[in-house]
Amino acid sequence: MNDREKKENYMTKDTENIIVVKNLMKKFGSFVANDNLTFEVRKGEIFGFLGANGAGKTTAIKILSGLSFPTSGDVMVAGYDVYKERELVKKNIGYMSQKFSLYEDLTVRENIRFYGGIYGLSSKYIKEKTEDLLERLKMKDIQNSLISSLPLGWKQKIAFSVAIFHDPKIVFLDEPTGGVDPITRRDFWEMIYEASNAGITVFVTTHYMDEAEYCDRVSIMDKGRIEGMDTPGELKRQFDAQNMDEVFLKIAR
Repeated sequence: MNDREKKENYMTKDTENIIVVKNLMKKFGSFVANDNLTFEVRKGEIFGFLGANGAGKTTAIKILSGLSFPTSGDVMVAGYDVYKERELVKKNIGYMSQKFSLYEDLTVRENIRFYGGIYGLSSKYIKEKTEDLLERLKMKDIQNSLISSLPLGWKQKIAFSVAIFHDPKIVFLDEPTGGVDPITRRDFWEMIYEASNAGITVFVTTHYMDEAEYCDRVSIMDKGRIEGMDTPGELKRQFDAQNMDEVFLKIAR
């Protein structure tokens, strides 16, 4: 997908803001993890949330997903207040972590059924959607294989599919392609495009700067603050950079 295609894709997104953050502060004692963050994410947008380790990305994601309270500021996710409506926030989002997303001692089918139950879906719906998912992923032959026996790339594809199994409004992806090969990473991003085109907002963190190019917009954090936020093309123009690697280095160093 070239810059022009990404721009056209971005311009056709719904203008409704699905995430609204104003003056978000998160402190741990005297340490400021998130320092006055203000940003909005639009419905169906692929939003890259970048920063070096320790920049405050994970802390912010925990707040946005209803797992942690802000110290101060206003945060609305999928139309719900993270202070007062955390359970409603959780029901309207999906989450995929690089470190843990699937149960290794369960089969592919068992994992799908397990998470469908957690999301409160009916047995009939789970059964029908499981068949559709296995067919689409071309994994019917391995549906009864333990997750532990599968290559990492396959696990990540299943984990992402499980994270959006209940058709959430937003899915948070925390470094979803870490450790997988370039071909699998590209296949994974095709799945992200499909989810975005279906109206699911994708909020993704990554350390691969070439993946930042695939996002509609990108935010780059440093020491708890957002130091740059725009489309990849505009950020390269602002920082007089040839690619997103150069943009990142100019901000983070």
